[in-house]
Amino acid sequence: MDRSTLLRRNALFALFFLPGLGIASWVTRTPDVRDLLGASTAEMGLVLFGLSVGSMIGVLSSGVLVARFGARPVVAVGTLSVALSLVVIGGGAAMSQSLVVAAGLCLFGLGMGGGEIALNIEGADVERLLGRPIMPLLHGFFSLGTVAGATAGIVFTAVDFSVVLHLLAGGVVTLVVLAATVRHLPAGVGKQIRAPRAGAEPAAAPRAAVWKDRPLLLIGAIVLAMAFAEGAANDWLPLVMVDGHGFDAALGSAVFAVFAASMTVGRFAGGYFLRRYGRVTVMRASAVAGGLGLAAVIFADHQVLAAAAVVLWGLGASLGFPVALSAAGDSDENAAARVSLVATVGYVAFLVGPPLLGLLGEHYGLRNALIAVLVCVAAAALLAPAVGTRTTAAAGVTSPTDRSAGPARR
Repeated sequence: MDRSTLLRRNALFALFFLPGLGIASWVTRTPDVRDLLGASTAEMGLVLFGLSVGSMIGVLSSGVLVARFGARPVVAVGTLSVALSLVVIGGGAAMSQSLVVAAGLCLFGLGMGGGEIALNIEGADVERLLGRPIMPLLHGFFSLGTVAGATAGIVFTAVDFSVVLHLLAGGVVTLVVLAATVRHLPAGVGKQIRAPRAGAEPAAAPRAAVWKDRPLLLIGAIVLAMAFAEGAANDWLPLVMVDGHGFDAALGSAVFAVFAASMTVGRFAGGYFLRRYGRVTVMRASAVAGGLGLAAVIFADHQVLAAAAVVLWGLGASLGFPVALSAAGDSDENAAARVSLVATVGYVAFLVGPPLLGLLGEHYGLRNALIAVLVCVAAAALLAPAVGTRTTAAAGVTSPTDRSAGPARR
């Protein structure tokens, strides 16, 4: 690995870590922010709506912006937005201004939603250069950031450290790391070349629109299912344990921490299994493991079994998103647009899936509502062959992450 690629890979590790750190910093201090605002539950719901609005705008606009400007400026602006948002949220809380906090959350969602899709496009490009899977490791650093941010948040809450200073510090750290790393990302990744002017040399035949690519749509369906499984746990697992299995609030949160730790372990260990067994086998095994964990949480009337099953749920959900993104980026033709489409599907599932699960839970109970997630994960297991090797038409090469694919690209 040459030095520039090494620096680029390490920069991506740090840049994936930052949004995880930021979201965990906010989530762990939500009760303190609510108290500073003096907001009711309904008012906090409206404040949190800012996060959803910003995230949706960021997710849906990122692919277009990357195609126009390249991934690096989108990563830079997105990460800068995350840093500034923490300052705005802290300032709004200090002034007891709900609208300011909502605006800060909108800025956070905008930066995180847009920046992460650009980061995934960068990650898929580095993975192709290295000829070995690193997407699970990159997403592992996001999970590691959430663990670090949650740990710091718990400690700061326990010692009654100012939430304003906490969020301000998070913003400063994000700015410093961004300044140190973004210069290692090359310009132009993901940028689409405009059509030639009249009289210029004839261009190659136009590429088919990515949304007409049937195998890519199957990969998108897998991402939809696995992102739904991950998002459902992130938003509802503590309540499922409390309301559905009779845990107290502290133990419910502890079970969620086990899920987060399982996700982190799965992502850091994923590269080994991908190199050894290939993407299809790993994706199918992940979906089966996640499905078994979900089934136990849904149907087992035993607290210890339900809590233990969360480990399988976390391990199963950990690799679905990054492995599918690797598969989407297999082709050298229009790879950035392909990764952008699949990543957008995944992030929309993160945003839309959990609220829909809440509606089902209102009518059928949260445990029964998870049956919808279980069905989706089972479908992902059946669709697993879609993430297998794609032969690149232009170069005649195959994916380095499937054992049957022949020699890896360098």
